[in-house]
Amino acid sequence: MGLVVYNTMSRRKEPFQPRDEGKVSMYVCGPTVYNYIHIGNARAYLVFDIVRRYLAFKGYEVEYVQNFTDIDDKIINRADQEGKTPAEVASLYEEAFLEDMESLNIRPPTIMPRATETIPDMIEIIEGLVSKGYAYASEGDVYFSVAKFKDYGKLSGRSPDELNEVGRVEASGLKRNPMDFALWKASKPGEPSWDSPWGPGRPAWHIECSAMSLKYLGMGFDIHGGGQDLIFPHHENEIAQSEVFTGERPFVRYWMHNGFVNIMEEKMSKSLGNIILIRDIITRYPPDVVRMLVLQTHYRTSIDFGPDALDESQRAYERIENCVFGLEGLLANITSKVAPVRTEREIALIDFFFDAERRFEEAMDDDFNTARAIGVIFELVKELNTFVDEQQILQSPGGPIVANQGMDLLLKLCRILGLLEPAAAECEETAAEWEEDHIPSPDVLIDLLLEVRTLARSKGEWQTADLIRSRLHDLGVRIDDLREGVRWKFT
Repeated sequence: MGLVVYNTMSRRKEPFQPRDEGKVSMYVCGPTVYNYIHIGNARAYLVFDIVRRYLAFKGYEVEYVQNFTDIDDKIINRADQEGKTPAEVASLYEEAFLEDMESLNIRPPTIMPRATETIPDMIEIIEGLVSKGYAYASEGDVYFSVAKFKDYGKLSGRSPDELNEVGRVEASGLKRNPMDFALWKASKPGEPSWDSPWGPGRPAWHIECSAMSLKYLGMGFDIHGGGQDLIFPHHENEIAQSEVFTGERPFVRYWMHNGFVNIMEEKMSKSLGNIILIRDIITRYPPDVVRMLVLQTHYRTSIDFGPDALDESQRAYERIENCVFGLEGLLANITSKVAPVRTEREIALIDFFFDAERRFEEAMDDDFNTARAIGVIFELVKELNTFVDEQQILQSPGGPIVANQGMDLLLKLCRILGLLEPAAAECEETAAEWEEDHIPSPDVLIDLLLEVRTLARSKGEWQTADLIRSRLHDLGVRIDDLREGVRWKFT
């Protein structure tokens, strides 16, 4: 079937077809750097780290842009409270954000532009919108005229009445229409400002992401991600200003939005005082436990967060960790050469490995369904633990080969999701050394895989059989199914 992605714009799953073959362009709204990030913020960055990792696993070259909003009312207010300049506040919390991302094992984006470094690009876009009649100046501010963009509301699905209600709440005497939104804000005394055709001022929030995404990814890039709270008005406004400025559409091919994090079934918010910072969580729990919590829920579904949820995720994570390190310890104590796999139990288990790998990819191909993918990993852990409990690993001559292959697969699937790093790298190195010292010749292993393939075909498991053929082909092995049996040779 291939990868399908739920597109917020169409409200359905769509086959993933990137703009450029073999490449994915991806933009995720970054932090406004005025405070430490909380678990709600972190969920988005974990989700899109996992999306990025899986796309890379699928063979795509991923260009991932994530911005810093380093000038904003919140930053200015924080600077006033702390007796610092806005630039000092932004620098402090930008560094803290990067520390938190590293602690969560989130890979750095390809490009991390700052809003203040892209202001000339923002001014160019605003000038273009004014010249086209879609924006107007008002006492040093500049506003986008929403009524002129007929597709406004297409992302959020809001009706004109709903949009008008929002406009009434946000009404300003400087606007021609309550629904209009700011592109540029006139400077106030003591605030940072930049020269512009409308006088000194600074960019409004929405124009920043349009300018940075267009600068680094161009129009019609593949994935724009963020939390569901950004659908309206932020992403709705990005679409309007970007499509008008360029005269092209769509601005983005696939819109992806992750669900909220709730605390005791209430949405996390500063007004409720239930914010939980990432740096506080990881003083009590390993960072991978936070990742596990995110993985166990589909990214579009809300997470109910709290100590019980973290404790449950820690137990789940430790099941995987204990399985990996238990297998590593058992294999390290095997010093003699091992025999080829031959028992029905061993062949059936290797067949299960291929089936598990296939189902893992099917889950991730279905709109990055990590909850199902983690379920497959737990099935794999259960089978490996049972194999060890039966003492097959020591009593059967081929047991160590099966255990080693199972551990390899478990580590591979975990690494795709960003789990068990860097411990996984150490285990993989140990496994590679063990294989070199103990595994029989390649011919024996190829014959084994063909036996597993024959078993899969006899059971009608055609996808597993095709997967084995594909893996052997990747290793330079050609398979011929003849009347007298299966033949193979190196190509």
